[in-house]
Amino acid sequence: MKAFDRSLPAWLVLLSPAAIVLFILTVYPIARVLLLSVFQTDYGFADADFVGSENYTYLLSNSGFQRASWNTVVFTVMATASEVGLGLMLALLFNRRFPGRFVVIPIIVAPYVLATMVVTAIWRAWFHYDFGFLNKVLRAAHLPPVEWLFNPDIAMLSLVLVDIWQTAPFVFLILLAGLQSISPDVYEAARIDGAKPVNIFFRITIPLLMPYILIAALLRSIESFKIFDKVYALTGGGPGRATETLSMYVYRLGFKFFDIGLASAAAVVMIVIAAVLAAVYAIKLAGGRAE
Repeated sequence: MKAFDRSLPAWLVLLSPAAIVLFILTVYPIARVLLLSVFQTDYGFADADFVGSENYTYLLSNSGFQRASWNTVVFTVMATASEVGLGLMLALLFNRRFPGRFVVIPIIVAPYVLATMVVTAIWRAWFHYDFGFLNKVLRAAHLPPVEWLFNPDIAMLSLVLVDIWQTAPFVFLILLAGLQSISPDVYEAARIDGAKPVNIFFRITIPLLMPYILIAALLRSIESFKIFDKVYALTGGGPGRATETLSMYVYRLGFKFFDIGLASAAAVVMIVIAAVLAAVYAIKLAGGRAE
């Protein structure tokens, strides 16, 4: 045992369990997907044919992949911007003491605690054309009911609405923590100098809160980019392919058509885009800290 301790550095012994888990759960699957992406194959390599970059060439020229990519971008931008904006408004509203504050906050956060399948079940009932809560409200206001999940022009907005309801509370908690980390002395000094509330907000609050906003935007944009569960449970990518995202596209190729090579190539494209997105946010965060 002493000989073993002398032969290996302590840091290597301590890090090896985590490194093994990381290799099994991350490095190996990504390497496997990269390898499969240059083959035309179903499950495994029994009858695999090496095709090189043909899978990627096909994807870039395929209208289905282009539509899924566009849907993913639209959903990511709409959901992330809405959730960060709503989360910021809620954080500013609740960053002060008032009666019942600690009762209202748990109610706001409750949707984020629910499982996604529970959330989609609730919203599927609310979206029902004849008996849904939303269309009952529209009828009460003498407005025509809406086919929330079956109208190609509205289905994506309906998914964004569900995502906002569930995950805006997560952004709210991050930004509320950021606001509470700002020292009151900073605001007091600004008021003594005669700064107006609008100037305090844009020149003090937003700059000091920006790292938290970027972190929230990074986490939500990555989660929105790989959205699958809500799409699968509510629309299945329809009507037509109006709500099919890249995750749904990969699922359809891999688990319905069993084209593992093409599905792996699409997954690699997703990984690259997500990595670039994360790198952009990381650079912005590092730049903000440097300043």
